[in-house]
Amino acid sequence: MAVEISYPIPRFFFKVKWGENEMSFSEVTGLSVETDVLEYRHGNSNSFHKIKQPGMQKFGNVTFKRGIFKGKNDFFAWWNTVKLNTIERRDITITLQDENDAPVVTWQVVRAWATKVQSPDLKSDANEVAIETIEVAHEGIVIKNGE
Repeated sequence: MAVEISYPIPRFFFKVKWGENEMSFSEVTGLSVETDVLEYRHGNSNSFHKIKQPGMQKFGNVTFKRGIFKGKNDFFAWWNTVKLNTIERRDITITLQDENDAPVVTWQVVRAWATKVQSPDLKSDANEVAIETIEVAHEGIVIKNGE
């Protein structure tokens, strides 16, 4: 009987579907979920500690980084749609791929909207690509394995 050897998937081969378009990014960070902890002790409890129970869920903002291209101003254009009570929300899908281009893990960022756009730092003696950053808030992350 042959033993199948399994290795963790590297993190550098991923795709991002941004609304209807597939976009290239050099980095995606902030795919986090968290549950607040509620502590409570009622007055006639004979134990000298609080009980802990799950509270509200929180989702961290997701940050996307990519190189700047001439004539591409997608990040700022999306951020600029945010007005007092009007927000253009988009679903964003991030898919980690294996070496055969098959999806391993997919993160569906639900109803995202742009909260911050950051232009690159400029330096006259630098030798790096100019990277722009967009940070998005959202209403949840759905994680699927192998889809």
